[in-house]
Amino acid sequence: MITLDLTNCKHIMEFHQRIKKAFDFPDFYGENWDAFWDLLRSECDADKVVILGEHAMPKEFNVELEKMHEILQQTVEDRKKHGFHFEFEIIS
Repeated sequence: MITLDLTNCKHIMEFHQRIKKAFDFPDFYGENWDAFWDLLRSECDADKVVILGEHAMPKEFNVELEKMHEILQQTVEDRKKHGFHFEFEIIS
């Protein structure tokens, strides 16, 4: 299980740094959504992601959070097609 703690996250670069740390992505993580998608598919073998602190983030992050949710949901669907379990949970 991966825990992504976004509590008190204030900047987009910090957002991606927290993703990099939580998912233990390599140094070449490009800190963008294409890179997140690519490494989630190739470097992440976790079956669950728990997201903390999302609801307290500034409204400016809404688009970024939606994109992250879309990618995580796509991962749920892709892994299910291949017989693997994956889920994510948002905890305020």
